[in-house]
Amino acid sequence: MGGHSTNLKVSSRSAPHSVAGALAGVLRDHTTCEIQVIGAGALNQAVKAMAIARTYLDKDGWDLTCVPVFAEVEIDGRPRTAIRLVIERRPLTSSSIAPQAVVDDVGFDPEREVPGGIFGAERRTSPTERDKGAGR
Repeated sequence: MGGHSTNLKVSSRSAPHSVAGALAGVLRDHTTCEIQVIGAGALNQAVKAMAIARTYLDKDGWDLTCVPVFAEVEIDGRPRTAIRLVIERRPLTSSSIAPQAVVDDVGFDPEREVPGGIFGAERRTSPTERDKGAGR
């Protein structure tokens, strides 16, 4: 088991379960992993992946911690601000928040993904959207 960090890049189109599997795999072999994201959609997918990865690592006696940091990167010759999520594994302790307990408390259904909505949550329409749908 090495102690060095491995980097993953996540986009808004990344599949959270796939990223979670990669993250869990890296953290089983290494103490840290960095996920780089640019934009809110990518950050959303990365955070969902971390929540899912916690359930995978729980079986191995590991939990994770995350520290977000800003990073300046260059894409197509232009400077951009990215967020790097520095993720470290740590031993699961009795004081760790159980991954599934938190999910169950909020009524989250990990098998349901609503198009255009949050993974596992229902999409709600605003009064304006309802008015447009009613032909007003």
